[in-house]
Amino acid sequence: MTAFDKSPILTLDDVDVQRGEFVLCQGVNLTLEAGDICHLIGENGLGKTTLLSQIAGLLPMVSGRVVYHRGDIHPVYVSHQLGISGSLTVAQNLAFLLSLYGVDAHRDVIDYALEQVGLYGLNDISSVQLSAGQMRRVGLSRLFVLSPDESPFWLLDEPLTALDVQMVAQIENRIRDFADQGGAVLMTSHQAIGLKTGVLDLAEFAL
Repeated sequence: MTAFDKSPILTLDDVDVQRGEFVLCQGVNLTLEAGDICHLIGENGLGKTTLLSQIAGLLPMVSGRVVYHRGDIHPVYVSHQLGISGSLTVAQNLAFLLSLYGVDAHRDVIDYALEQVGLYGLNDISSVQLSAGQMRRVGLSRLFVLSPDESPFWLLDEPLTALDVQMVAQIENRIRDFADQGGAVLMTSHQAIGLKTGVLDLAEFAL
C-alpha cells in the first residue's frame, strides 16, 4: 500500500512531436501518476529528446497540450547534453542546478550529492578537467538531493549513458526511491533498464 496520493501528475493530450517543420509523431497520449516510471522508447530520429524538450517547455508545443495536475510544476530535466559549464567548478555547477528548484546548496548538500556519485572531494575542481562520465555524474548528482517536494516529475534523457555498472545501479536505485516517495519519471535509455517501468513507444505514433 502506497503512502502517497496515487493521482495523476502529468497528462500528454494528443501531442504532436515536431522538429522544425517536420512532424515526427502525431497524437501522443500518456498519463503518469505518482509512483510511475515510464520508459520512452523508439528508433533514433523519432523524436524522444524532442518530446522531452517539449514537455520541459524548451521547445514549442505546436499541437496538443501538456497538463500538470498539481499546479505550476517545474519538472527536473536532465538532458543528454548535461548543462555543465566548463568555466565553473564542480560545486558551482551543482549549486546552480539545485538553485533552479529553490534548494539552498550549502557545503553539506554539495558534499552529500557528490559522494553519492563517487565525486566526493572534487568540489573545487574546474569542470573542464572532468571526463565525460564524471560530467554526467555531476549532472545526475542533483537527483540525490531533489525530492517530490521540490518537483514531483523528472524528465531523464539517457541518464545511464557513460556510466559503469555500479553507477548505473546507483542511479536506478535513486530513480526507484523517488518513485516510491510519490514522484513520477519519464526517461529514455538505449540500454536495458533494471527497473519495473511502463513503456511509451513512439513507433505507435510515427507518421
